[in-house]
Amino acid sequence: MTQDDGELDSLVRKRIRALRVAQGWSLDELAARARLSPSTLSRIETGQRRLALDQLVTLARALDTSLDQLVETATDDVITSPMIDTAHQLMRWPLRADPGMTVMRQRMTDPPPDSPSRMRAHPGREWLVVLSGTAVLLLGNRRLRVETNQAAEFPTMLPHAIGAEGRPCEILGIFDRDARRGHQRNEGAGVAGRTSP
Repeated sequence: MTQDDGELDSLVRKRIRALRVAQGWSLDELAARARLSPSTLSRIETGQRRLALDQLVTLARALDTSLDQLVETATDDVITSPMIDTAHQLMRWPLRADPGMTVMRQRMTDPPPDSPSRMRAHPGREWLVVLSGTAVLLLGNRRLRVETNQAAEFPTMLPHAIGAEGRPCEILGIFDRDARRGHQRNEGAGVAGRTSP
């Protein structure tokens, strides 16, 4: 066994115990769910018993996770720097764990567009939280005020637009792949008015 194998073995054992504790389960409870004896589970967690693939599959199921997640190695790429888009006053961070998702932070100074023709609709979902100030979210025929620390989540097939109310506001948004593509197409086409983070 190499040093890397030993580190992975130790990581998997710690992960099994941490997931069990996070669920609030005793050794007996997880052992019953995984159809193992409590002493076998204890020896697995403490490293006194060899990790067997069939037991890992059973434990992953019992812990409501996948085998891949249970044996996933830690990554060195923990810190991510943003991609900065100065033209739109925003920063973007792709999520490594889900390449289809993007987190975006934007400072908004203008109110939302006053014309319904400048609202956008596209496939996807968006979630945003107002970090400071007050945002105005136009969603279909509704006009919603979203204040500091409040969040909004909506399907982007509803025509939507967002802007600041009174003074600048900062928002943090999470876009799924479809929502991100919809906004990239609109930005590339030069459509006036910002519609979301």
